[in-house]
Amino acid sequence: MSELRIGVVWNPSKLDEGPLREAVERVFGDDVDLRWWQTTREDPGFGMAQEAVEDGRDIVIAVGGDGTVRAVAEAVAGTTTALGIVPQGTGNLLARNLEVPLDDIPAALLRIRDGAPRNIDLGWVELDGKDHAFAVMVGFGVDAQMLVETNDDLKDRAGWLAYVEAMGRALAGTEMTDITLTLDDDEAQAVRAHTMLIGNCGMLQGGIRILPDALIDDGQLDLLMVSADGALQWLDTVRSVVWDNGIRRRLSGGTEAVSTESTRHVVAERIAVELSSPQMFEIDGEEIGEITSFTVRVQPGAVTVR
Repeated sequence: MSELRIGVVWNPSKLDEGPLREAVERVFGDDVDLRWWQTTREDPGFGMAQEAVEDGRDIVIAVGGDGTVRAVAEAVAGTTTALGIVPQGTGNLLARNLEVPLDDIPAALLRIRDGAPRNIDLGWVELDGKDHAFAVMVGFGVDAQMLVETNDDLKDRAGWLAYVEAMGRALAGTEMTDITLTLDDDEAQAVRAHTMLIGNCGMLQGGIRILPDALIDDGQLDLLMVSADGALQWLDTVRSVVWDNGIRRRLSGGTEAVSTESTRHVVAERIAVELSSPQMFEIDGEEIGEITSFTVRVQPGAVTVR
């Protein structure tokens, strides 16, 4: 049996190298070929993971937050190199959806070593003629505005709870906009909303499943549009997320997401969006600036995860 070749792409802002190296060497022992790459402020991991793929690594382990994981996933997509995840960020969204152990480096490494490989989809969003991968979700509105409003110092101290503190200001900062929406090969339709999320998987921090039908390996993308305007419609939205598509669905074993007056759920493989006014946009929890149009598509089974 040939020696397993592992690459480790790690974010030095998230943890010290010494404890990480000790944990990796303890879990994998001496029977592997290990090579290390460190991310930089300019490159969160794509270039390093690409070099690891070219070097013939069997697994590339992403050690960091959602940005590092997304960069490594983009680099290994469509190759025979597998992705491993040691979550060290605030959201750790892909890790949560894959039930990777959080806040426990040895447990995450054991999952990589002993877990069965799983093929998952990857989403791609085209912005200004350039493709960007996403493993979890992209969108605009309350979700993206919340990232803009989040206090970085509070985020460092309180973790994902900092997003909750930012939610109130985000609600005040989002406005309804006219949207031209095209799903797959259907005719374009005119809609109005202030929030749109398109996801490959649907669980956020705190176990909130914002996209209840989203499966990470079904070859489809799930879309949620929110058009709540006023207190009553916001109550309708909260009820939809927490009760109709949350607690009641789990209790009753429901099979399809419930749309309401203020929330709409649809599924597609390709989605094109044109906006009447610029909106703040986010990719896997990273705010990237204002956009007026974008196109998303799914790449089924793009990444093998260990």
